[in-house]
Amino acid sequence: MERVNTRLYVEDKLFEGATVGLDSAAAHYLRSVLRLEPGARVGLFNEREGEWLGIIDGLGKGWCSLRVKECRREIEAERDIWLVFAPIKRSRIDFLAEKAGELGCSRILPVFTRYTDVKRVNTERLAAHAKESAEQCERLSVTRVDEAVSLEKMIQNWPADRRLVVCAEFGEARPIAEVFTELLRDEPDAGLKPWAVLIGPEGGFSKEELEALSRLSYVTPVGLGPRVLRADTAAVAALSCWQAILGDGGMRPPKGTTPVTIT
Repeated sequence: MERVNTRLYVEDKLFEGATVGLDSAAAHYLRSVLRLEPGARVGLFNEREGEWLGIIDGLGKGWCSLRVKECRREIEAERDIWLVFAPIKRSRIDFLAEKAGELGCSRILPVFTRYTDVKRVNTERLAAHAKESAEQCERLSVTRVDEAVSLEKMIQNWPADRRLVVCAEFGEARPIAEVFTELLRDEPDAGLKPWAVLIGPEGGFSKEELEALSRLSYVTPVGLGPRVLRADTAAVAALSCWQAILGDGGMRPPKGTTPVTIT
């Protein structure tokens, strides 16, 4: 498969012969950052039609038009894993949204706990990071970002068929790799079912929150080792373990459609 100059997520319906117009931000990126010209190849994708080859027809200040030529990748099934986390400071929450996308999260849910310091979450900015992450990591879908809610409300609305891994040491939480490996042995298709990972605030969960979580039938407590991890580090560690053992970590890397520069 021939490489393209970059990949862009688009809402437009993609089919052979379609014309796609980009917003001013995407047009600026192609024209002023990548310095592309008419005739350049761009990968256009979404979760409905997969990835298609787009050829730049016209490009100017604040606008770009592309002609959709051919399908490059059919839509692919993805594992269903959510990240639920207590909001953290700006630079680190941006990092978290980006890495959640790279690690295959279908959805991220910020939740306010008793000891959460951050009181507001800019979900629009997080969604932009999630979109950029999908464009760079060869995904065909973009992680959905929900509005922040309280932990109590999250529990009230939680789907009973979705298992929740809580990264918190309440009771005798077993090591995360041990829990996932045992589960995979007893239930080989466990990774095909809905899952979520919950990361608490920097100050930890309150005693009442831990007790409420421990009573839920769909909750599995896990430990992440002997060190105290920052919330963003804990999220990356837990998601990586899940993907490696229950998720798609056993699949081969994609051949890739965008250029890779090795320095």
